[in-house]
Amino acid sequence: MKTFLQLGCVFAACLIAVVAQTEQQPLPGPQQPIAFSHKLHAGTQNLKCATCHKNPDPGDSMGLATAGLCMQCHSDVKPDSPEIQKLAAYAKDNREIKWRRVYQIPSYVFFSHRSHLTAGATCVTCHGEVKEMAQMYKAKEINMASCMNCHQANKASTDCLFCHEKMN
Repeated sequence: MKTFLQLGCVFAACLIAVVAQTEQQPLPGPQQPIAFSHKLHAGTQNLKCATCHKNPDPGDSMGLATAGLCMQCHSDVKPDSPEIQKLAAYAKDNREIKWRRVYQIPSYVFFSHRSHLTAGATCVTCHGEVKEMAQMYKAKEINMASCMNCHQANKASTDCLFCHEKMN
């Protein structure tokens, strides 16, 4: 009986370790049409998020980089790289790069990057240490529970209509 109990404890400890390890390793992000390393650009090169992610005025969404914006640097930086050549083709034809979003917010939720940045949040608050990511992945879940926890911790409004459209 004692041996059975010991084996059960060892099994439970192993199961807990496997579950804990699984939770710590995020799934890789979506394959992008052009390889892009945030680790290189935001980390090694120390570019600020807003260099590539423009917040158009008066909109509240962060824009994704266009080929033309990328080519402002890459016409001189690594122009012979196959990925930069893809960028150059997009820019030449004035085509939109169909970047695949890593984070999705439901259409019934109003979210403003601008208001969150103004309130003191940083990109890391929701997106994690992007400057350490060779490929962008979802570092943190963005859902009602995580938003409410943050709003409560930072004494922001938790009124439903603050973030949700009025439902008829």
